[in-house]
Amino acid sequence: MKISRAEFVKGVVGDDYGIKDNLPHISFFGRSNAGKSSVINSLVGQKNFVKVSKRPGKTREANFFRINGSFYLVDFPGYGYAKRSILERNKIIKRIFWYLEFSKTRPKAVFLIVDAKVGLTALDRAMIKILEENKHQIVIVANKIDKLAKSAAEKQLSSIQKEARDTPVLRYSAKTNEGKEELIKKIERFL
Repeated sequence: MKISRAEFVKGVVGDDYGIKDNLPHISFFGRSNAGKSSVINSLVGQKNFVKVSKRPGKTREANFFRINGSFYLVDFPGYGYAKRSILERNKIIKRIFWYLEFSKTRPKAVFLIVDAKVGLTALDRAMIKILEENKHQIVIVANKIDKLAKSAAEKQLSSIQKEARDTPVLRYSAKTNEGKEELIKKIERFL
């Protein structure tokens, strides 16, 4: 699949995740500062398609991007940003959980973006547990792989894969596009 057209459709703050065209969703989750927006920009081949903030935790809504007129990439706010109020963090987490557990529009797959250098955090582990309990298809995308030396990258990927057990882990660099083709093929398979 070649991504030739990408357009912003809407941002959702509440729980209205349905769009009347009923196109499938591919959802992106991750801790604040893991690089979700950068991964989406890399996938669609547009550097500034999704705003990337220097301040993590800026996104507060689920953003729907229609891709090739045939499916949505849904970019959720990052979870766990410490400088947000506890109330704000809890609201975001509740919205994410509601979408994963109760939304009528079930995503075809969930791509969990993690910072390769950091590895899986407690929040990522909790997210994986929720995703598994709700029987979602999961792929972990280890982003920012370019920031690690080759041996350190292999060690981190091995550690993430060991912890993730049967969940696929893809190495990725939004900066160099390493892993882009493999990620697009995974999305295509789920669609």
